[in-house]
Amino acid sequence: MEHNLKLFLKLTGTICLLVLALAFTQPASIKSSNGSGPGVTLIPSDKFFVNSFVDCNMAEAWIGDTLRIFPGKYGEDPLWGDSRNLKFADGRSPDEVFKTLPAGFKEPALPPNTKPGSTGLHGAVWFETVYQDSGDRSGKTLYAVYHNENYPATLPYDPASGNGYIDKDWPQGLTGAATPAAVCRIGIMKSTNGGRSWVDKGIFIEDKQPRMILRPNNTSVTFAGGVGDPSAVASKGYLYLFYGEYGYAGTYAASTYDNETERKGQCISVARIKLTDLDQPAGKAKRWGGKKFDIPYDGIGNPIAKLQISPAMGGGPASHPASKFYWGPSVSWNTYLRCWVMLMAKAEGPSWKGSSVYISFNKNQDPGQGNNSQQWSIPKLLLNKPGHIIWYPSLQPTQSAEDISNKNTCVKLGREARLFLKDQFKDSSYYFSEYKLRFAL
Repeated sequence: MEHNLKLFLKLTGTICLLVLALAFTQPASIKSSNGSGPGVTLIPSDKFFVNSFVDCNMAEAWIGDTLRIFPGKYGEDPLWGDSRNLKFADGRSPDEVFKTLPAGFKEPALPPNTKPGSTGLHGAVWFETVYQDSGDRSGKTLYAVYHNENYPATLPYDPASGNGYIDKDWPQGLTGAATPAAVCRIGIMKSTNGGRSWVDKGIFIEDKQPRMILRPNNTSVTFAGGVGDPSAVASKGYLYLFYGEYGYAGTYAASTYDNETERKGQCISVARIKLTDLDQPAGKAKRWGGKKFDIPYDGIGNPIAKLQISPAMGGGPASHPASKFYWGPSVSWNTYLRCWVMLMAKAEGPSWKGSSVYISFNKNQDPGQGNNSQQWSIPKLLLNKPGHIIWYPSLQPTQSAEDISNKNTCVKLGREARLFLKDQFKDSSYYFSEYKLRFAL
């Protein structure tokens, strides 16, 4: 989803950056009881802003002794306008790279969009996670997992392949009654020079036209359906993809649409793909089917039940503006806790607005064994900022000698981590950090 980032205030004849007004929130402490789960304390810290467009999970990798981040958006977008804001910045330490000034961000070479109906890259992309090929000792071979958004105008329906979308009864988008909702997909790009240039390897998980949720039932003004907002982690030869599932759990028809059928098929799901398939990922991913990873890349899988919100607690389908659901997962392996940690936002109002961050844990190191990938704890509230809108919370390495020497990133962290998030308060929107997390066994 697209949200405004660069907002400025005219003050005494000069344009200056508006300092974000933050509502007071008591720092959270989630305690472990009787060994039932990890504890975590939210600690106020020095505050700093990322000086580049961010509207996604923060993807990064260490290239030698340099940490490189890849925020931003690239590509065609008939709703929000085309963008060339997908950039990268370098630093010898986490704080250094996250505090990079605007002039320090550079544009990588990215593949061009191709015309509708042709093979190639369509729509806009956001890098959400970077997997670093462990077989390349230079550290320069990277695979970016990207969130991709399209519309009937950029990806019209092709009856021969079943790809694309039909512009009929299409739901409304975020910028007005005449604008279209997007469809999200997830793909892979590859770089062999540390992220300075990229080659598109294609889409590897998506929902197709029959699962789009159309008028009159879809009133969320966000997505017509699809899969997106991913976070990916590698384990035992596989890349595990945690993502938002926003499509209908069946073939959509206005006459047979059912709220509960949609809700049960959403919202945070998991799929996997072999690391050896990343160079040719199309059709290779498998979704969780209830007992194992056996559902095709474009099939109907089962979401993670423990991360769903029940109707009794206000949970509902993503196509309805008042539904509550978790979305935008960010997953990391915690070397101190010896478990997986997931942060997520919570939609609680129109256009997926919400003011809170939740946290969940999974003690099973191998997500491919049995139903380990489903064994997440019930999400607990980590941070609430009433009056604010929060997206894309993630954990990032700190400035500690341990994090730097271990080359920790958003997918591998230790006892302490820095919390980043996208925060909108009134008319101002920023990606920044003002808290650290300290975990306890």
